[in-house]
Amino acid sequence: MILVTGGAGFIGANFVLDWLRGCDEPILNVDKLTYAGNLRTLEPVLHDPKHVFARVDICDAAALDALFAEHRPRAVVHFAAESHVDRSIHGPADFVQTNVVGTFTLLEAARAYWSKLDAGERAAFRFLHVSTDEVFGSLSATDPQFSETTPYAPNSPYSATKAGSDHLVRAYHHTYGLPTLTTNCSNNYGPYQFPEKLIPLVIANAIAGKSLPVYGDGQNVRDWLYVGDHCAAIREVLGCGEPGETYNIGGWNEKTNIEVVHTICDLLDAARPKANGSYRDQITFVKDRPGHDRRYAIDARKLEGKLGWKPAETFETGLAKTVRWYLENQAWVGEVASGDYRKWVETNYTERG
Repeated sequence: MILVTGGAGFIGANFVLDWLRGCDEPILNVDKLTYAGNLRTLEPVLHDPKHVFARVDICDAAALDALFAEHRPRAVVHFAAESHVDRSIHGPADFVQTNVVGTFTLLEAARAYWSKLDAGERAAFRFLHVSTDEVFGSLSATDPQFSETTPYAPNSPYSATKAGSDHLVRAYHHTYGLPTLTTNCSNNYGPYQFPEKLIPLVIANAIAGKSLPVYGDGQNVRDWLYVGDHCAAIREVLGCGEPGETYNIGGWNEKTNIEVVHTICDLLDAARPKANGSYRDQITFVKDRPGHDRRYAIDARKLEGKLGWKPAETFETGLAKTVRWYLENQAWVGEVASGDYRKWVETNYTERG
């Protein structure tokens, strides 16, 4: 069995669904079920005997110790995190608690469990920490892409707390010998993403006839990674990665935000045409967020060279799949886009108009 934290969130749930479709090894899925955790996403596996769900906060040391003792996982894949930059600007305390304190608590529980395993199990155990390219800061238009040796320079409370968690994971390997792996990924997109993020937000607002908010001049650049490709890369790192190493996971798809929004509008124009005009007519430029990094870009050559992984999707094929999924799963979107989410969109975007 493997233990997955944050397995009801966007990337974690996609990983759980992919894992259980592809192999017989069970998953212990640990999630606090905050606003971004959605059990409806896991509906296909909720009654699968290979999927064990535990509603547990990763800051709860006693609960984690009990889960390790009962289920005896051979590996941990740690997705659980507060991950939205704008939320971290408005309320950084939750990010410090989950991303730093939570990762520390999980590391302590894993170390205590691992230290009592027999020699063979200790050697086989892995703790895979899923992180972000945002820990590296911002690039200019001419800077080389982020590599595994790029110095850390986080610019938001979110990225600073993820950087702190990365450093803790590294320290637990070098100090205690815990066999850790760290992955730093670029911007993910795909099915089941909470609609506060750019791509699902634009899709949802477009078909609802609402404005499509774009920060600043729309020229901020991100490297886009289809979530299915990310899950495949994590499986590869978990299976074959070298303990103590970090691996960058990127999609080789640098796009400006306005390019992304234009492409979504064009796909929607083809799939669900408006009575008059284009979805592009709904684009509205809003005040930029504080400390908005200009460009992220991942150099994923180490992962390809060492482990043979490269993305299967181009941005065009992945985005087409994503738009189609959201159009075909409006019930899921409708359930998510309520309560805290509506209040959040109003607070974060209406005030920027």
